Amino acid sequence: MTSAQSLQEETQRLKRAVEELSILNDLARAIGSTLNLEEIMQTIIRRSLRAVQAEQGVITLVDKKNSEPTKTLVRAMVSSSDHVEFHLHQALLGWMHLNMKPLLVDNPKQDERFRGVRWDESVNSLLCVPLLVKSELRGVLTVYNKKDVNKFNADDQRLLAIIAAQSAQVIENARLYDEEKHYLKMQEEVRLAAKIQMDLLPNEMPKLDAYEIVGKTIPAQTVGGDYFDFIRVDGDRLAICLGDVTGKGLPASLLMANLQATLRGQTLVAREPRECLTRSNKLLYESTSPEKFATLFYGILDNKRHAMSFSNAGHDHPFLISADGSVKRLGTGGMMLGAFDSFSFEDENVLIQPADMLVIYSDGIPEAMNTSGEQYSEERLTKFLVEHRNLTPNGLLESLVREVREYAGAQPQSDDMTIVIIKRAP
Repeated sequence: MTSAQSLQEETQRLKRAVEELSILNDLARAIGSTLNLEEIMQTIIRRSLRAVQAEQGVITLVDKKNSEPTKTLVRAMVSSSDHVEFHLHQALLGWMHLNMKPLLVDNPKQDERFRGVRWDESVNSLLCVPLLVKSELRGVLTVYNKKDVNKFNADDQRLLAIIAAQSAQVIENARLYDEEKHYLKMQEEVRLAAKIQMDLLPNEMPKLDAYEIVGKTIPAQTVGGDYFDFIRVDGDRLAICLGDVTGKGLPASLLMANLQATLRGQTLVAREPRECLTRSNKLLYESTSPEKFATLFYGILDNKRHAMSFSNAGHDHPFLISADGSVKRLGTGGMMLGAFDSFSFEDENVLIQPADMLVIYSDGIPEAMNTSGEQYSEERLTKFLVEHRNLTPNGLLESLVREVREYAGAQPQSDDMTIVIIKRAP
């Protein structure tokens, strides 16, 4: 080789190096000016197409934490031709997960590494490079069909690999930024849902002659599935409800709102608890999926007769505690609401004597666990209520919540806790 030829080759290498540096510099400026994931990926693809003279490019992002590591998380495509959009074949994505290095395929249909794979007729060649972040595959950049019927070469592969290496962290940062925005939006939606849910609950306790009534719910999550309500039937009668729907979080809160609306409507037309629950059960069954149901205690307190008629739809049996410490459990009723299309409930009447106290609660109270996995239990609850029966309803409610939390200790609350306490004056 003559010195002139050597000089010419060196000049070509230097020219190519300058062009590559210019491409990388322009790309760095373009993708560094935004955190919009779609814009960043589109820019990277367009610059890659120009850099290696390809017809079409695709970036496919994958979720490393997903149980299906080859599942596409995000996809972007740019084409400079009239060909249909090419999708990164699962076989290519699987190969990249295993090898995590650049892949050049000159003749996909004849490539032994992908025997049996059906390629689009328009795909003549492709170049595929990994997008790695801390040695983990976050995505794949693929370009198809070198223009002018040429094949991709080693220089194209090296340049595309450099583009991928420079772009991977920028793409990852933009993806994380998108996730954070989505998470913050979800947080705001949950906050609004929690506010709406709390607004559905009584904002003040009802006033009845000779009775003191208090109620409180403590969701395990921002929103919950427990529900309590007081519905004025007429001048002397007050309907009292406490329910617990299946699940937790937003799905449970939506079912809770449905249950509240159903009960409020049926309370106005059904005079007896059994009639109200029979109708509500059918309506709830027809408006929810089979796995959704609710337990509920529903009672109507007659302030004039000092009696309560009630029906219990599969709920924890409330305690009716007398002044002398004797306890009656209120369990008459039937199955949980929404489990069966048609079910006839029973009801019962009990007298409320002077100083009697009725405690209605959800299972988040007795099922609260300590760090050893032991539940607070109904036995402890019964003992606590009897021993503290002389407290005011509000005092008993706050003492019970404190008692359960102290029992749980550092163990997080696993279920919603709701309590309604009604006490007749001595």
